[in-house]
Amino acid sequence: MDGDGGGSPAYVFLLASVAALGGLLFGYDTAVISGAIGFIREHWSLDPHMEGWTASSALVGCIAGAAFAGVLSDAIGRKKALLLSAVLFTVSAVASALPQNVAQLAVARIIGGLGVGAASMLSPLYIAEVSPARIRGRMVSINQFAIVFGMLVVYFVNYFIAARGESAGGAQWNVEVGWRWMFASETLPALLFFALLFLVPESPRWLIKRNRGGEALAVLSRVGGGAAARAEAASIADTVAHEDSSPAQLLQPGLRLAVLIGIVLAVLQQVTGINVVLYYAPKIFESMGLSATGAIFQTILVGAVNMGFTLVAIWVVDRVGRKPLLLAASAGMGLCLCGLGVSHSLGRMHGALPLLLVLAYVASFAVAMGPVVWVVLSEIYPTRVRGTAMSVATVCLWIACYAVSQTFPWLLATFSGNSFYLYAVMCAVSLAFVWRFIPETKGRTLEEIERQWTVDN
Repeated sequence: MDGDGGGSPAYVFLLASVAALGGLLFGYDTAVISGAIGFIREHWSLDPHMEGWTASSALVGCIAGAAFAGVLSDAIGRKKALLLSAVLFTVSAVASALPQNVAQLAVARIIGGLGVGAASMLSPLYIAEVSPARIRGRMVSINQFAIVFGMLVVYFVNYFIAARGESAGGAQWNVEVGWRWMFASETLPALLFFALLFLVPESPRWLIKRNRGGEALAVLSRVGGGAAARAEAASIADTVAHEDSSPAQLLQPGLRLAVLIGIVLAVLQQVTGINVVLYYAPKIFESMGLSATGAIFQTILVGAVNMGFTLVAIWVVDRVGRKPLLLAASAGMGLCLCGLGVSHSLGRMHGALPLLLVLAYVASFAVAMGPVVWVVLSEIYPTRVRGTAMSVATVCLWIACYAVSQTFPWLLATFSGNSFYLYAVMCAVSLAFVWRFIPETKGRTLEEIERQWTVDN
């Protein structure tokens, strides 16, 4: 797959784009609540506790979805597991638009969370396994671009629905009906994802594990060229032949280190504060004196910056490498969070400065901590346990995400803007951890990366 002749980068891009629709739905599903929650709060007169539970209930499903997706994808294949996630997205979109009480909405959101949790590890896993090493970083980063593009799309959709509803039926229309249309809008991309998955092949690495070498060679030949495909297939087959695929392998000395590194990196992606900014961006902007609809519009700006700098990451990740980008992002995010803390201490949380700091923070995250974390997680594990190991890391990521979403309102109420300093400290921890433990994987095949853990340990 690393040869220069005969392969089709366009075909690899097509496969990555279809799989990345799972990422788009990941972003869409997690961000749709930011525009709807204010209207839902008023519709059912929710207290802060119930509002927090409603906003974060999907994360419970995310944890469960990520937990089962790895084992499921190792058993039935990456493609079928992705198809199941598409079904979950569709069911959730319809059910979230029709609830008669907040409990029904929470159940619908948990179902969507199952799809998000599964897709969050399956999409980058699939893309990594079909991509040549020379472009793998860019291809996996497409998934992160799809995530932030999905967020941006739903920000526009939420704003359009809220603005049209307010002009046509008054503010009360959004409280009664508008938020339902926000959730229902996810049905279209979910059905598109389901349909397009029938056009992509199964992961060649999974096929070789299942003794379906002929099918695997056909996929590898199309993405990397004939000669490179034969060499790659032989390398994968040799690796698989000497593997024990039991989950207990995660506890072997070399793999144990890889698993721990993946878990810590996944958790750091969340505890450095990104979802605090994304989930509560409308509240941050409302505190500047904007209306609810105006705050949703400002959130579009956040989404645009997120998407733009994710494109930068796609462009540079296979040139600069994974580690330098992660170091730069950790430093930039920490500085921005310190700036937000100082702004609060000085009583200057109104005006342009907080907005600029939020945008700079999002830019720093988007250029590395968003896409590159998923690149590294999809690369560092052996084929035999990649699904299970990615599940473990992704479950820990979603647990951290849930913990942050539940604790931030309390931190904000107790410590106000000083809580930003806590997340800045976590950025410093991220900087030190990346410097010490993250290996550079740029330009190396998945089998070469796997052998490093054995040689070094």
